[in-house]
Amino acid sequence: MTVLKTGVAVLASIVALAACDAPAIPVPTVQPPIEAVGGQPANAGGEQSAELNIFNWDTYIDPALLDAFEQQYNVEINYDIYASNEDMLATVHAGPTDYDIVVPSDYMVATMRGEGLLAPLRRANVPNFEHVDAAFLNPVFDPGNRYCAPYQWGTLGIGYNVRATGREITSWADLFDPAFKGRVALLDDPRGALGVVLLYLGYSPNTTNVVELEAARDFLKQHSRQIAAYVPDTGQDLLAAGDVDLVLEWSGDIYQTMENNPDIRYVIPEEGSIIWADNMCILSTAPHRDMAEKFINYILEPEVGAALSSYIRYATPNRAALPLLPTSDRSDPALYPSDEVRQRLFFLADNGPEATRLYEQAWADVLAAHTR
Repeated sequence: MTVLKTGVAVLASIVALAACDAPAIPVPTVQPPIEAVGGQPANAGGEQSAELNIFNWDTYIDPALLDAFEQQYNVEINYDIYASNEDMLATVHAGPTDYDIVVPSDYMVATMRGEGLLAPLRRANVPNFEHVDAAFLNPVFDPGNRYCAPYQWGTLGIGYNVRATGREITSWADLFDPAFKGRVALLDDPRGALGVVLLYLGYSPNTTNVVELEAARDFLKQHSRQIAAYVPDTGQDLLAAGDVDLVLEWSGDIYQTMENNPDIRYVIPEEGSIIWADNMCILSTAPHRDMAEKFINYILEPEVGAALSSYIRYATPNRAALPLLPTSDRSDPALYPSDEVRQRLFFLADNGPEATRLYEQAWADVLAAHTR
């Protein structure tokens, strides 16, 4: 049985998701592509035990998929969650052998690759990699997909309650409209939150220009009273509870919430936004590397990929899974943006340690101003 080390809060969120009305796809039965011994899947030699440790984002897996994998491979999964790329990296630094699989976003893949934290993906052990859509092959953060396989992708946008706002939301400017003072929550995420403000101010979300970065910092400090809270990837919960009316959040988190409230909507603002791809990566210190590759191959199975995206409401990078999704999902421009919108979406880049320090300092200043 899957072990969720994060306890009651995580179990509650999983129960809530399981109860939603999302167009669920039944969890498929996928036979493991390995020889079975004594009626059970063979466990690769050299591993400590039939165990797998996964470190992933919150509300980012269907628990039934984990259970199915455990049964197919006679393995116990220990599953833990994090709220930001930076938190994940700090945890990996503190306990490099605690996890086998992590799911960093694009720019963080480059950072971890540069630090030697990732093991090369042995492609022969992941034959389902052939299903990856061409748009996710040879990314700049992982040339040749040498280390990671894409997991899901999406955008950063605005979730809002249209009944509370009284109008549709279209721009980043709406977050700072005085009409919504104290009714806005932003992600406690330096790259994401500063990135969208930089876009709104007409700059690149990947800028390393100190003057531009300070302009974004000062803009947020000047609008400190507009913001009710800076939250660790839980803005959708505040929105669902009615504690705020607008949130800066990841697309799928809002789509999960929309299933239970027809007044909640998601928009990619007209100025553009952040597009991201999260990736399944194996740590160079992973105790169970072979089993980790089996799990990655399992997620890339078309039927499994379709069930995953249908459940968590993010976009699939699996071209063979896409036709298996409900038409309503495939035709939703907020889930799968048009080419025109894609031209206004930007991947975050790894700008190096000095730029990282600048962003973190700017963000510390923003949070300090908010607590005064």
